[in-house]
Amino acid sequence: MKKLKQNNTSGSANISNFEICKITQKKKILSFLRLNGYTSAPELCIYFKISLPTCIVWLNDLILSGNVVNIGTGQSSGGRKPNLYGLPENGYYAIVCDIGRYCSSITIMDCFSKFVTPIIQISTNADDSLLVDKLFEETNKLLNHYHIPDQRIYGLGVYMPGLINSEEGINYSIKDITRRNIGQDLKRRYNNKMIYIDNDARMHAFGELYFGSAKAYRNAIVIHWSWGIAFGIIVNGQLCKGKNGFAGEFSHIPIVENGELCMCGKRGCLQTIGSSTYIMKRVKQGFADHAVTSLINQFENHPEMVTPEDVIHLARHGDEFCISILNEVGSAMGKGLSYIIQLLNPEAIIFSGPISKAKQYVLSPIQQSINRFCIERISGSTKLVVSEMGDRSAFLGTCEMIFQKVFNEIDLPVINHSKIQKII
Repeated sequence: MKKLKQNNTSGSANISNFEICKITQKKKILSFLRLNGYTSAPELCIYFKISLPTCIVWLNDLILSGNVVNIGTGQSSGGRKPNLYGLPENGYYAIVCDIGRYCSSITIMDCFSKFVTPIIQISTNADDSLLVDKLFEETNKLLNHYHIPDQRIYGLGVYMPGLINSEEGINYSIKDITRRNIGQDLKRRYNNKMIYIDNDARMHAFGELYFGSAKAYRNAIVIHWSWGIAFGIIVNGQLCKGKNGFAGEFSHIPIVENGELCMCGKRGCLQTIGSSTYIMKRVKQGFADHAVTSLINQFENHPEMVTPEDVIHLARHGDEFCISILNEVGSAMGKGLSYIIQLLNPEAIIFSGPISKAKQYVLSPIQQSINRFCIERISGSTKLVVSEMGDRSAFLGTCEMIFQKVFNEIDLPVINHSKIQKII
């Protein structure tokens, strides 16, 4: 199977325009097979509007290079059963990493967006000076344990919080300036494999767009609601990145005049009153004030062990203190969203992440704030949707992004059919 090259074949000056056109069409066939599974040559002819002889020649070329396999015959409605073609099941893999604020995760996925290994937790973060080495070490453990050859790894996708230019692989939010070009560091460590770095919000949105609740909408907002407020924008069915890749910094819109200091260095950002960070601040305050809450009964000796999930769980069981906290973060979120709704007029706002699991305990105050701050004619058609994908949307989105790039840049050889005929 042919690997990727930094300068792929289609860009070579030694290849005619006709050959470049053929290689481009072959790449489109590979992408079609990845998205649609096993397909017959006649079906490919209809889709790409090419003749059957031409399609067969191109498929044979792809089989010869190891990029496609003939898996046998399919069903027929009458007449000869067609041969079916597809990508090799164990042919294309990618490493996908979630670099979180406090810990990280890694897994290996195939080109059909299937998890082929468990998601492994890693004790590292974006500001860890050993981040690249730790990722590489865990990658090798996974490859060895699951007997996956390194040459079948076609790319590495990483998503993380921060101001990220995905084209250059730079995270401008990493504190150590010398380590901000994480894409370059990873490319060097992973022996020039394809590397893709992006913001976690955009990858959650991309995953929802291809696999989740956003599939049903052309214009939507996707919010991954956790310690931060990750915000992805979908416009006309496309992921919106902005000029430098920084679009969607929703966490840091000012909501409270002279409010709490945010990690971005400014005060009163939405993140300071509408995220898990605020939930835990209110819990700590509740313990100090001896609030009437089941949290104190359950965690009296270990208040540091309380999680946002505990607050949601007790809210569902009627704890008024926990319900009031969720009401506060929901109201703050709704106020922030009222600006977005009036600016972008989205069809839907899709929530994922830990806080979204509170459902009606946050959705009701969100809707109340939207009703209060929005023009009803604009906000009335915007749906509030809770995703069913959980935290896997960004893994899936990153995997999809990698393989879109892989099959666009894959190096396919130029086949000299006259020489093949002579050999035969």
